[in-house]
Amino acid sequence: ESLIESALFGHKKGSFTGAIEDHQGVFEQCSPYGAILLDEIGEVSKQIQVKLLQVLQERIFNPVGSQKKSRFRGRVIAATNRSLEEIRRKGLFRDDFYYRLTSDIIVLPPLRQRISEDPSELDILLGKTIERLIGKPSAELVRISREVIKNRLGADYPWPGNVRELEQCVRRIILQGLYTGEK
Repeated sequence: ESLIESALFGHKKGSFTGAIEDHQGVFEQCSPYGAILLDEIGEVSKQIQVKLLQVLQERIFNPVGSQKKSRFRGRVIAATNRSLEEIRRKGLFRDDFYYRLTSDIIVLPPLRQRISEDPSELDILLGKTIERLIGKPSAELVRISREVIKNRLGADYPWPGNVRELEQCVRRIILQGLYTGEK
C-alpha cells in the first residue's frame, strides 16, 4: 500500500522506513494538461480508491508524510482487464470511484474477436510486434509467424492471453521457430 501511494502521490523524507529523501510521485510529475495511465485499476485497494477519488474529484492530493496539499492538473486514463461491473457487484470497487473514473469508456474487444471480425488484424499486429522486437519491419518474419500460428494453433485459436500472448508467441517463433499456445 505505501509503495503504490508513494509512487502515485510522492513522499517526504522520513515518512516511512526507507524514505531517505523527498520523492515526487506521478501526479506531481505530470505536466499541466498531460495525462497519466493507471493500468490495472481494477486491482487497487479501496484505501487507494479513496485517495484517487479525491484526486479525481477535487484535483488535490497529499504526498505521503506531508500535510501540504498539491494540485493535479493533468488527466487520468485508467485501464483494467477485469469486469468493473463484476468487481463492483462484489464490493471490491467503489461506486463513487467508478462514476468519477468513467466519464469516457473505451471497450477493446478481445484479440480472438478482433481477428474473427477482421483477419487482417492479425497481420497488422504481427507486423507491429515484430518491428518493435527487432527494430525494423520484416515481411518475412510476419509470413513465418503467420504460418506457425496457422499450422500450430489453427484459425480459431482463442488467444486467452490477448495481445500479450501474441507478443510472446512472436518472440518464441523468432527464437525457437515454434509456439504451442496455452494448454
